[in-house]
Amino acid sequence: MHPRIEDYAVIGDEQTAALVGLDGSVDWLCLPRFDSGACFARLLGDERNGHWRIAPKGVDGPCTRRAYRPDTLVLDTEWETDEGAVRVTDLMPQRDRAPDVVRVVQGLRGRVTVRSTLRLRFDYGWVVPWMRRVDGHRVAVAGPDAVWFRSEPAVRTWGEDFGTHAEFTVAEGESVAFVLTWHASHHARPPLVDPYEALRSSVEDWQAWSARCRYDGPHRDAVVRSLITLKALTYVPTGGIVAALTTSLPEEIGGLRNWDYRYCWLRDSTLTLGALLAAGYQEEAEAWRDWLLRAVAGDPADLQIMYGLGGERRLPECELPWLSGYLDSRPVRIGNGAVNQLQLDVYGEVMDSLSLARAAGMSPKPHIWSLQCSLMTWLGEHWRQPDEGLWEVRGGRRQFVHSKVMVWVAADRAVTALERHPGLRGDLEGWRALRDEVHREVCAKGYDAERNTFTQSYGSRELDASLLLIPRVGFLPPDDPRVVGTVDAVRAELGHGGLVRRYSTDGTTVDGLPGDEGTFLACSFWLADALHLTGRTQEARELFERLVGLANDVGLLAEEYDPVSGRHLGNYPQAFSHIGLVNTALTLFGGEEAG
Repeated sequence: MHPRIEDYAVIGDEQTAALVGLDGSVDWLCLPRFDSGACFARLLGDERNGHWRIAPKGVDGPCTRRAYRPDTLVLDTEWETDEGAVRVTDLMPQRDRAPDVVRVVQGLRGRVTVRSTLRLRFDYGWVVPWMRRVDGHRVAVAGPDAVWFRSEPAVRTWGEDFGTHAEFTVAEGESVAFVLTWHASHHARPPLVDPYEALRSSVEDWQAWSARCRYDGPHRDAVVRSLITLKALTYVPTGGIVAALTTSLPEEIGGLRNWDYRYCWLRDSTLTLGALLAAGYQEEAEAWRDWLLRAVAGDPADLQIMYGLGGERRLPECELPWLSGYLDSRPVRIGNGAVNQLQLDVYGEVMDSLSLARAAGMSPKPHIWSLQCSLMTWLGEHWRQPDEGLWEVRGGRRQFVHSKVMVWVAADRAVTALERHPGLRGDLEGWRALRDEVHREVCAKGYDAERNTFTQSYGSRELDASLLLIPRVGFLPPDDPRVVGTVDAVRAELGHGGLVRRYSTDGTTVDGLPGDEGTFLACSFWLADALHLTGRTQEARELFERLVGLANDVGLLAEEYDPVSGRHLGNYPQAFSHIGLVNTALTLFGGEEAG
């Protein structure tokens, strides 16, 4: 049986990350970066596409228990067998020159025979490498990729069925370590890491980082786990944060809504910045702000909705026909064609993020305000255009209400900056006029007075969960009857099993795709925020409790959740979901109980 999405835990080194299943198998790992080709791709195919399993011999199913070491990204997986008990500890230490995967097998009780099966398949499970022995190690080479596989001298490894195998016995108190190290094949082997020292230092480093969290309210463990997950999704050389570490995990099992999320989205920028700042992570927030500034530099007309880890602009989308897809959910895609869409909301996101950074006292950059002025000049000339909207629909452009609300946000933040910082220069009267004009138009064309709710787009009867953000961004006060009516309407019409869909996929053509999708976890956190803002705090807290309870056994959330099957859907783990958890915890409990 193929593992469920929520069966996976994450280990990573802040430049890439791996998914480790309940069965002890590493089924997804891209090297050397999040967006590189995968050398383990069983997640999107089968064992022939690459994996690395360590488990007791003869045990095919899941482990007995597993958990992260407290406040770390170091994973312990344990099995109880008739012969005894054994633990596998998985980690990716902070990178020096090359990425390493360290797996330490420790005997806990009795004597347990353990098997390791390693199948490396470079380029997303396609290329079988040439394997040879060098200095007692096994080295796999194919094209630009080389991997060194090391084990203890007493452990015999052998090749069979296009894989590398090992079998050994551990008694109580004994340990056996394995290290897998990648490097570019034209370079010399990087220095070897000490697996036991890597384990010790990784635990210390992660716990020191987690101790900086200022939140001390209810569900602190879930908040810290979400912050650790965001840290794990950060490409530390640039400060960019990927939306998820996977591609093509489906929004509907067997469907074609399968996208590559290993890139950095501007839509996440303000919420990400707010979560990091409020939780006490100023350094990470500044790194994200600086990535944002580099990515969006240039002609405002060329602003994209997403960028690569270093701010790369070209992310061409293609399909990988040799992969069967997660539970036959085809196609498997890499790259993302939505990069070329027009989404007016990202201008508001950038303006809001830079406003928040300025208010938080981040180190100033001399060119920030000139960049913001350029964005406002372009937006003032083009804001009336239809666009593809927040959700990157592929069913044609529309006058999306959320996009126009974020145009208002851009103008409002520009006006506020001039009013609060007399040293700045800009078109104060022009931006005030723009702010007022956009507000009038949205209230006239994007509001359905008969149903007392804002709508997805001008003239539409459809709703959209992004409307829940109207009070959060300050477009209208939370006690405005139109806001309360919109929150109630979204909950009634888009609610499913107590959670919220992004929009309706029943008989509509807004996204241009067949099939369905699950409830969207970030939107469900937005509903909790909106309920709190509109005076229904108890309902908000009950929803938050429900959402926290949807995390898997090690605290991770995917993009979506199906209340009928009880399964996670979409790419995983999802930054947007974990950002929602942190922000909602801070909204509900931060003021009264945070330290």
